[in-house]
Amino acid sequence: MSSLSNKLTVGIGTDFLSSFAKLPAKQQKKVSAFVENFRTNPCAPGINYEKISGARDPKLHSVRIDGTYRGIVLKPEKGNVYLLLWVDHHDEAYDWAKRRQVLVNAHTGSVQVVTCESTEKQAQLADTKPANGTLLSGCSDKQLLSLGLPESLLAEARSLNSDEDLEKKEDLFPEEVLEALYMLAMGYSVKEVLAETKADAEPATDIDTEDFAKALEKDDSKRRFHVVTDNLELTQLLEAPLEKWRVFLHPSQRRLVTINANGPVRVLGGAGTGKTVVAMHRAKHLAEKVFNGSGDRILFTTFTRNLAEDIEANLSKICPLAVKRRIKVVNLDAWAGAYVKKHGFSYTPLTSETKATDFWEQAYELAPNDLGLPIAFYRQEWQDVVQSGGGVTEEEYLRTPRIGRGQRLSRRQRKEVWPVFEEYRALLRKEGYKEFTDVLRDARVLLEEHRDAAFKAVILDEAQDMSPEAFRLIRALVPPCQANDLFIVGDAHQRIYAHKIILGHCGIDIRGRGRRLRLNYRTSDEIRKWAVALLEGCSVDDLDGGLDTLKGYRSLFHGNAPVVKTFESVDEEKAAILAHLKELEKAGIPFGSVCLVARTDAMVKEYSSALTQEGIKIHRIRRDASDATSKPGVRVASMHRVKGLEFDAMIVAGVTKKALPLESVMKGLDSDLARQEFELKERSLLHVCATRARKHVLVTASAPASKILAFESEI
Repeated sequence: MSSLSNKLTVGIGTDFLSSFAKLPAKQQKKVSAFVENFRTNPCAPGINYEKISGARDPKLHSVRIDGTYRGIVLKPEKGNVYLLLWVDHHDEAYDWAKRRQVLVNAHTGSVQVVTCESTEKQAQLADTKPANGTLLSGCSDKQLLSLGLPESLLAEARSLNSDEDLEKKEDLFPEEVLEALYMLAMGYSVKEVLAETKADAEPATDIDTEDFAKALEKDDSKRRFHVVTDNLELTQLLEAPLEKWRVFLHPSQRRLVTINANGPVRVLGGAGTGKTVVAMHRAKHLAEKVFNGSGDRILFTTFTRNLAEDIEANLSKICPLAVKRRIKVVNLDAWAGAYVKKHGFSYTPLTSETKATDFWEQAYELAPNDLGLPIAFYRQEWQDVVQSGGGVTEEEYLRTPRIGRGQRLSRRQRKEVWPVFEEYRALLRKEGYKEFTDVLRDARVLLEEHRDAAFKAVILDEAQDMSPEAFRLIRALVPPCQANDLFIVGDAHQRIYAHKIILGHCGIDIRGRGRRLRLNYRTSDEIRKWAVALLEGCSVDDLDGGLDTLKGYRSLFHGNAPVVKTFESVDEEKAAILAHLKELEKAGIPFGSVCLVARTDAMVKEYSSALTQEGIKIHRIRRDASDATSKPGVRVASMHRVKGLEFDAMIVAGVTKKALPLESVMKGLDSDLARQEFELKERSLLHVCATRARKHVLVTASAPASKILAFESEI
């Protein structure tokens, strides 16, 4: 018997929250008051249930909010489950209800909301659609039903001939069914689709299609409905109705959150697939259910300070205070810096490019003349081989592989160039400077000596931008051979900082524990396609020595395709950006949900000045702070600063030939391979910026535009 069967249960659906978010503020207050009373007692005499004339589903009723607005709820014919489904103006609410059925799927046991076409529309479809479509011809009816396809929609599914047919009929299919049909269309087998989209390995049995209480316990139901347990939780939901990530998880996400792993887990996924959401819920789960002793601590770390600030704020939204206290959120460089200083180390981080160049020029005086290697070679060799390989001594450098370096060096030549690196490090030490990689190494060595970090687990976000030394430190933070020790999420398609890494070479064994997320919740499919096309033909790694793929990665909603415009002058470009902002404002998109980015800080200042001169407020996104969403104004930032953030609209300005890939950096690289790798990171940077957008992307440039924009996107 279900744990919910014998008690009053009120669930809120994602559609209810979406419709609630669109109401005027005055109406939202009335709805909030109604919902609070409804949750307490949906059977109260003051709640007037009205049947809906012409509705397909007799369980759906209207409830009065005020003289104009109505809510739509599922009122059971038997049992104690009530579901809040929709809220709208009277006529629109009734129209929504007339075209919906809420049922327990006979094959999956989950609650589904099914859209029903009108009788007239069904007759038209019957006259025009082919008897046998080809899109799903390889699947039997039984297989399609096992994926959750309602029997009433089997004929519709059978009529499909192409992805385009499916797109036209998207609104007919429940979300999980639409996802499954798209995966089948991409060539996935039914078995693969079930493994990807369903939490339960075995098919549901003994399904009672009238038992909504038991159905709500299914993970497929939990992606659409949340059972509210107290008024505080209800208030938090209604105060931020579009922050659905806090309670609604896809079955594949929920499976990762609760997995009991006997070692490190690596999760890959394209932009917008909810990797950070999964990581946050994973941290909550571990702190609440696994490592919940009084002295237990979990480290949640990521690459940048501003992303760590955002994660800290969001964890506070989903974690009770006692649970949140067990989770420390900090970017890795900051943690390592504080740790080594606690142990008596004193240093200044080397962040000035001018200072670094000065040190290299002094060290370069020791370079052997007969080799004829430019200073750019030494800087690249230092970064790619010495620092990435963890080398501190000459002998360690001689043993480190130089895979990917264009210039061959014999062992004798390596010994000849080593004094340059030794001198560079000595100059740093003399002036009291350290590169971040050296701080990470110092922290790791101290940890291995003292073992005083006392973390039970580490959650790592944006793993693709971490260096090998960072992963060695992360491995040292938690002893190996411990269950649920490391949870690593990332996407090398979004790598904009570090080089390729192989987790296995850093002491992190993920064999058998690699997982993937495929469904993009953030961007329209048109934006996704354009962003993916930027990386077409590029080899992208899986963080552990293999190649990654975005097969099956897609969005389940459509919108505007990105717009790319090139102008004869920067002034024309700025004028077009200003006109675009006015169009967005007319469309109801607030400036606080629009972000303008450019490649360099100097370019950001230039475009910001153009906005402020026209009286448009701006708010600069900084490296070391989260985006203060309460502050008004168009967000402005360098392209690197928006990693992990999202906005309704993105404007990527100044994408010129000199800016992307950045010409000043390209000139300083010492080999074709280094230049190819840098261009890939620049492509990934544009990919990241485009996929921050939920609705609109505008890319602008003054001629000549970047060659990266010279591609055909299949949108």
